[in-house]
Amino acid sequence: MTKNEIELAPNAALLVIDVQKGFDDASYWGPRNNLQAEANIAALMDAWRETGRPVVLVRHASRTAGSVLAADHPGHAFKDFVADRAGQESLLITKTVNSSFYGTPDLADWLTAQGIGQLVVTGIQTNMCVETTARMAGNLGYEVLVPLDATHTFDLAAGPAGPSLTADQLATATAVNLQGGGFARVVTTAELLGA
Repeated sequence: MTKNEIELAPNAALLVIDVQKGFDDASYWGPRNNLQAEANIAALMDAWRETGRPVVLVRHASRTAGSVLAADHPGHAFKDFVADRAGQESLLITKTVNSSFYGTPDLADWLTAQGIGQLVVTGIQTNMCVETTARMAGNLGYEVLVPLDATHTFDLAAGPAGPSLTADQLATATAVNLQGGGFARVVTTAELLGA
């Protein structure tokens, strides 16, 4: 194996974070990037199912008033392509914060019980829940792979008078933070499918 090749563990877990219908509401979130994210997540889910590797579905239940991700809002539901691929072997985690490690049931406990040490982290939003989960996983000692093209995010401003970044700029910053900071290895969907 060369330095750039990816070696996937037989039990590498695929985390699919917050791929929920509420994120389709452009009037709520604003402009997004990476229109191929959903197709790439679907391809990874299919590959994981074919190889019998575990898939972990994570869903955000916002406590913010009026949120399209609130548990009682239709936007809380998984996007159809995720719901259609969900199987009995999936672990379903519900969380109210950015990290998938602070949800129910406990992700770290489940990973330990399954003997899983390698995670592939996908989903929405790149610079929020995906990055937070990947950083925490790296700190906990997991080998973390993040296919950036299987994530997406939205333009973000710090406030009316604050700085703003585009979704692409935020995704680039996430890639630099994760790989440059030693939390995770940033890869592509194609590299994972070919591993």
